[in-house]
Amino acid sequence: MESISKATVSSKADLGVIFDTDVDRSSCVDATGKEINRNRLVALAAVIALEGNEGGTIVTDSITSRGLNVFIEQDLGGKHHRFKRGYKNVIDEAVRLNNEGVNSPLAIETSGHAAFRENYFLDDGAYLITRLIIKMVHLKRQNKGLESLIETLGEPIEETELRLKINTADFKAYGQSVIDGLQEYAKQQGWDIAPDNHEGLRVSFSKDSGDGWLLLRLSVHDPIMPLNIESDSIGGTKAIASSLYTYLQTCDGLTITPVKEFIG
Repeated sequence: MESISKATVSSKADLGVIFDTDVDRSSCVDATGKEINRNRLVALAAVIALEGNEGGTIVTDSITSRGLNVFIEQDLGGKHHRFKRGYKNVIDEAVRLNNEGVNSPLAIETSGHAAFRENYFLDDGAYLITRLIIKMVHLKRQNKGLESLIETLGEPIEETELRLKINTADFKAYGQSVIDGLQEYAKQQGWDIAPDNHEGLRVSFSKDSGDGWLLLRLSVHDPIMPLNIESDSIGGTKAIASSLYTYLQTCDGLTITPVKEFIG
């Protein structure tokens, strides 16, 4: 992303485009070199997908931000359906929703995997970029850029991902027990558990207790529990991590050193 940002600015281009090696993931940068990836890319794709699909459902992976949810549901008038990580998971979920009569025109991961219904739900990075370039050309005639479409997207002030190693043989069973235990602990603490979560446990925190959210989940393949934290306030991610650390200290089969080092 750093290399494409520099190349875009130095060549005075309107847009910089980058793909992974098999072109099923893509990302881009605007004329100033600002990255349009992760939540920003999801937001742009949602704008395009919901044109002609008013009120449609956008399926994303589980680690998308609170600001993206507000953008899709309040600014665009769509519905945001967070699902499991893994491009196949989000695509299969969008297909399932459509088969059940739910208008779901897009499945997309924050990693850059995007699959439009109009393109047969293929995770095709080139197709996404082509749609963005077409939109950019139309906007340029109005002296606007792609970034104008996501001006109201709220973005977190702080965000981090910590990866906690599971040290037991049956790591999936242990990881699930950690999540189940956290759910009970969260209830005891009166934390706000997300009602629409499909992977791990997602908890929101008020302004006076971190002003953000955390998601603790089990890796799809590895003996790892990724912990994602976002906050809309300076120092919020550490405050949230500190609240969680008390519980994690009871998890003997989990390496919690990354959290301890993060909170200092």
